[in-house]
Amino acid sequence: MTEILQNLAGRPVIVGSGLAGLIAALTLSPEPCVLVTRARLGAESSSVWAQGGIAACIGADDSADLHLADTLVAGDGLCDAAAAAEIIAEAPSVIAALHRLGVSFDRDGNGSLALGLEAAHSRRRIVHAGGDGSGAAIITALTKAVLTDPAITVIEGVEARRILTTNGVVSGLLCAGSRGGMVLPSSRVLLATGGIGGLYEATTNPAGNFGRGIALAARAGAVLADMEFVQFHPTALDGNQRPLALISEAVRGEGAELINERGERFMRHVSGAELAPRDVVARAISAEIARGGRVFLDARRAIGASFASRFPTIHSACRSVGIDPAEQLIPVRPAAHYHMGGVVTDRDGRSTLPGLWVAGEAASTGLHGANRLASNSLLEAAVMGMRAADDLKSKPMAVPLGTIPPMPSEPDTTAVRPTVSRQLGALRSAAGIQQSIEALLPMAEGNDVGADPAIVALMIAVSASLRTESRGAHARTDYPLKQPAAQRSRITLGQALEIARAASSLNLARSA
Repeated sequence: MTEILQNLAGRPVIVGSGLAGLIAALTLSPEPCVLVTRARLGAESSSVWAQGGIAACIGADDSADLHLADTLVAGDGLCDAAAAAEIIAEAPSVIAALHRLGVSFDRDGNGSLALGLEAAHSRRRIVHAGGDGSGAAIITALTKAVLTDPAITVIEGVEARRILTTNGVVSGLLCAGSRGGMVLPSSRVLLATGGIGGLYEATTNPAGNFGRGIALAARAGAVLADMEFVQFHPTALDGNQRPLALISEAVRGEGAELINERGERFMRHVSGAELAPRDVVARAISAEIARGGRVFLDARRAIGASFASRFPTIHSACRSVGIDPAEQLIPVRPAAHYHMGGVVTDRDGRSTLPGLWVAGEAASTGLHGANRLASNSLLEAAVMGMRAADDLKSKPMAVPLGTIPPMPSEPDTTAVRPTVSRQLGALRSAAGIQQSIEALLPMAEGNDVGADPAIVALMIAVSASLRTESRGAHARTDYPLKQPAAQRSRITLGQALEIARAASSLNLARSA
């Protein structure tokens, strides 16, 4: 039995309780809205695990132009420079807004905001809260603000399964919860559902983050962009946990060095060394592991006894596996960390589907290009969450509910993860991409628990097949060079399925 929640009809619906979702709800207030979250409010999001903080050009030696220049270099030619400039320019106001909402940022001895350095930044501009527990500190403060705001109705333990449309316009959201199915009638839906790390065996993201918002938007007909660009964080704590604990770039920013099992500092002669862009460092570490070696982060000399106070979260993660980072080497490996691709949005968070807004990692604004600059993600989530909310306020529409489909099964990534991890990792090839397309297509066309994860993975695979170059976080062993005139990719689910079917049929004919 699917219940239609008429008492909440017409209110904006926000899906997700990370930074983008929480700040959007608070920005909408005092207009009543509904916030739907699969787990407890703020508990299962990548935002809460973020260690690095928020990139903000507020230092005396810094500027928006310098921050933009660093972003464009990291984005490797595929950033939307105009969109990036707008988002970066709002960084100081974002920090001020978060402070007003109760976030207590770290200060130096003079009472000024303490600014950290991370990879590929030319200035110290990373604003932290609670040391390396920035995400948790920010989400805790915003969660408290949301729970005390009478305009925000929070529905926990509910999973969005389908976006409902009527004549090509959003008309509601079909959800599943412990009490059964429910429909939230609304012509204003904001997806703030996080990334796709759960598609991989080795990830620093919550295991349930498989690209839920991307699948919802794709099934409803929205256009997606840059799906092939998956960022692998170079230094996840190498072990048997899932997800893997993140060893923040801030550790390398404080002077920690990467060495292999031979004691060689293999990044020494690379431009930027340990603080080179993430894709460069991830591939260098992957190469060491591929030859049968191991890689370690050595913080003993640079940080030493102050490690526990400077990086308490990382220190705790290391000690949980029997490592004292002040005196021992930290074993590390790359892990799926952030997705530059997602649902195409304009500068107000609007997707190509009327009535659907997207913010945070599920969106593709053009800020990140082919490779996200460290700590630009929380900045984007906050800026675009607020922008989308402001735009939502002026867009109420009366759209009647159409046919309500049967409730889809709860998604499960088990069948998808091995293929994605093996063929769509930090290094890709035509043969591997083709194998992934053939394995994922039947699942994406089906209706079982693997269908939604397979849809997202298939769109990554098809987009990877079409980008015959190596750029940013997309590296192909068969196309190691960049194309001279590359552009951002655009694709719909229908186009991806059509390309995948053609590729599978062609490969079958070749094998006959």
